[in-house]
Amino acid sequence: MSQSLADLTHKLLEAARAAGADAADALSRQGSSLSIDVRSGTLEHAERAEGFEAGLRVFVGKRQACVSGSDSRPETFAMMAERAVAMAREAPEDAHIGIADPDQLSARRDAEGLEMYDNSPEPDPAQLQDDAMRAEAAALAHDGISQAEASAGYGASEIYMAATNGFSGNYKRSSRSISCVAIAGTGAAMERDYDGDGRVFQADLRSPDEIGALAAERALQRIGATAPKTGAYPVLFDERVAASLIGHLCGAVNGAAIARGSSFLSDRLGQQVLPTGMSLIEDPLRKRVGNSRPFDAEGLATARREIVSDGILTGWTLDLATARKLGMTSTANAARGLSSPPSPSNWNLSLTQGSATRADLIAQMGTGLLVTSMIGSTINPNTGDYSRGAAGFWVENGEIIRPVNECTIAGNLRDMLQRLIPANDAKTWRATVVPSLLVEGMTIAGS
Repeated sequence: MSQSLADLTHKLLEAARAAGADAADALSRQGSSLSIDVRSGTLEHAERAEGFEAGLRVFVGKRQACVSGSDSRPETFAMMAERAVAMAREAPEDAHIGIADPDQLSARRDAEGLEMYDNSPEPDPAQLQDDAMRAEAAALAHDGISQAEASAGYGASEIYMAATNGFSGNYKRSSRSISCVAIAGTGAAMERDYDGDGRVFQADLRSPDEIGALAAERALQRIGATAPKTGAYPVLFDERVAASLIGHLCGAVNGAAIARGSSFLSDRLGQQVLPTGMSLIEDPLRKRVGNSRPFDAEGLATARREIVSDGILTGWTLDLATARKLGMTSTANAARGLSSPPSPSNWNLSLTQGSATRADLIAQMGTGLLVTSMIGSTINPNTGDYSRGAAGFWVENGEIIRPVNECTIAGNLRDMLQRLIPANDAKTWRATVVPSLLVEGMTIAGS
């Protein structure tokens, strides 16, 4: 634990009490980040950032306000607290807000055992530049690749939370990443694609050569793309984009959406929303995963839970305020920024994988669309009507025959989610573990 960060956070709480707050919680963060971008074999951009930030939320009766700053001087903390209390006194009342009761608080106050922080030495800029240049060179080594650019980055931070209910806890995070974008062809026929990897531990990171080569291969496969024909066809969402479907499901079971009455699944609690045999599991305590956390932003203990069990929706995703609005109990899913109150959020999701490979599903779909990238979206949160721009590959007789682009795929999420057929190709080290997903009977608008 960084004693200085703990001291600063508690001093901010003391300033809130002195300013007249009935209750308060504070979040402090300090860390550093380093990023390197290369293009055409030369350094294009390098950036390093270090700093301290703090956020304060105060309560005056059933009113709240949030402020944030990056100056840790006592006079600044006093000014932040005074402004926050003044703002709270003018805010509208909300009967559902408030910090946790002491008996709700997590007994766990650190991230020991979760392996959220890599203690190996911070990489120097030369090492990051070498990684980026190797990725770019690996992409450019492929015939037909006209341009490439690559990036490498590192970040480390410590977070400390405290509240007037007696909670205090902290944890550290680290991250390491490499990415590459490759462009194939020239002029109007140019196509681009990418690959990348991000891990908590540097030792787990895939090699820059592999990342650059895969970016190039993907870009080359897209050359000559044309619009597919219009009609109703099966659509296979590649593992790279399939998580977006589960993201829509999570948005629809978020307590904030339920409390607003703006969810296409608001009437489905305890009912089937995914195929029988398919579960969606949230586990904030997975080791070596970037989204893990020992407690949520309100100091409640996080735990593994089944959002969907054997196809049945078991509950909403809740923080304290939304739980109170709905007459339920928080699921310890509060997340917050420095200058905003908590809101429900998900982390570390895993969808049940199937037994078939992606190639098996391509063969099974007969004629249809394999989607590898999507742009834009028109999603109606109330009805689940779904429409997105897509690109990928056209499949006929169970085989990929050509790349496609400039098309729109459409359906209704309530129906789509219940028709999912999963492959077995999910990347298990990711925070969101979702395989390629086949959806029968979608509408494709193309040529």
